[in-house]
Amino acid sequence: MKIDPGKCKRCADCIPFCPVGAIKVKEKKVAIHSDDCVECGVCARSGVCKDGAFVKEELPWPRILRAEFSDPMIPHKKTDIAGRGTAEMKTNDITGRVKKGEVGVAVELGRPGVGTRFTDVEKVSREIARLKVPLEEANPVSALVRDPEKGTFPPEVLQEKVLSAIVEFKVPFSRLAEILELLKRILPGLDTVASVSLIGCSEKNGRIPLEEFLIQNKISFYPNGKVNIGLGRPLAEG
Repeated sequence: MKIDPGKCKRCADCIPFCPVGAIKVKEKKVAIHSDDCVECGVCARSGVCKDGAFVKEELPWPRILRAEFSDPMIPHKKTDIAGRGTAEMKTNDITGRVKKGEVGVAVELGRPGVGTRFTDVEKVSREIARLKVPLEEANPVSALVRDPEKGTFPPEVLQEKVLSAIVEFKVPFSRLAEILELLKRILPGLDTVASVSLIGCSEKNGRIPLEEFLIQNKISFYPNGKVNIGLGRPLAEG
């Protein structure tokens, strides 16, 4: 995205609409800082500029990744899902990706206002690969991985900045403690914010082993039940 200086009236009304602070005033001109811009399109879609000064550019590889991970109007080529590009394992009552005795893990890096670069995403994927844990295939982050055994991305994508990206995988319940210890160690060292979602199956008697594990280990959490209506026949057995 760029601003046409011939159409811009330099009112600067668009600045608050950028979720990553990429629109700046420099030398009495309003411009978009290219390296900070995540190509989310919020500035143009906001309608704040009545003079049509925003210009949507043709994005080459690898910059197109910024739009695919940040613009909810653009679907990922890998999954054909817009936004973050994944249905996520928390839709498990429909997809059945996570079975009993397993835990789905989704590590989301970045948020509006902060964003993330793939350098930090790779730090997480490398550590997960080191533990011999495969990434979720139906996720565009996994499709970017060049070497699954090492969890590395192509060098040219590492400095691309996006609003958020999710590293997604599942492990046997017996490995959950190991995974959480790993995340507690590496996430504070990242140059972005991170959130961790855990997905598990309940027992027929209503017992929730994942909840019990978190309570026993004094790990604070926010329970988030997700009900999918109209997406298909819910799975009776997980």
